[in-house]
Amino acid sequence: MKTSLALLAACGAAALAAALPANAQTSPSGTPNQLRDAPSAFVPDARRAAWHAEVERTERGFRIGNPDAEASLIEFVSYTCGHCATFTREGEGALDLALLAPGHLNLEVRPVIRNAIDLTISLLVACQGPERFKDSHRLFMMRQDAWMKKVTDAPASQQAIWARGDRAARVAMAQALDFDDMLANRGASLVDLRSCLNDDNAARALIASSNADRGQFAVTGTPSFALDGELLDGVHNWAALYPVLEARFRPDRARD
Repeated sequence: MKTSLALLAACGAAALAAALPANAQTSPSGTPNQLRDAPSAFVPDARRAAWHAEVERTERGFRIGNPDAEASLIEFVSYTCGHCATFTREGEGALDLALLAPGHLNLEVRPVIRNAIDLTISLLVACQGPERFKDSHRLFMMRQDAWMKKVTDAPASQQAIWARGDRAARVAMAQALDFDDMLANRGASLVDLRSCLNDDNAARALIASSNADRGQFAVTGTPSFALDGELLDGVHNWAALYPVLEARFRPDRARD
């Protein structure tokens, strides 16, 4: 596990250094210092597997990676959450390379439905199926600033219509905010997208799953994380998640 954790540090160090204040980088715990001092380059290991490309639908989301991995991480996200978009930029790629690809960890992404926009995007992302899930999920997160500006710039009357969250509102939102075109430009069928937006059963299932996660894990904010079935208290960003993962895999590193 030494190679995986070193790579995790290398991938995340730059983002973490920018996110952490100067005094945090000299924390007595040493964790930020470890990240700061991580190597700036790495040599890919040709033996690494490609579990990060394996995606399957679950009861409440999509799981990426080896289903039999030694550890399982759940990421609870809202597409309208700015901190969730930041986590996608800072942490998801690092997890792909360091822990998901070699099969040590699997990551299940579960949507938290806070509003009609979350519901609409979650329907569209789920509509793409496992083979396109990661691309669609990250597309909305990476472009969040652009489409959220369209939301805030829209007239209050238009926002009120979208907030209804019914079929017509979901279709109107996807068209006005160019959600359908974003996915169509990646090869999605506009007919299929419209069908997914009109699927009230799927919409109710997403809401029910989100409510179930709130009940089971007491998820109150996003992003939140559960490691091996336990919610990580106070962990809501990559800077906080990294040391938890480093500690989780430390015994394997020691055996290498």
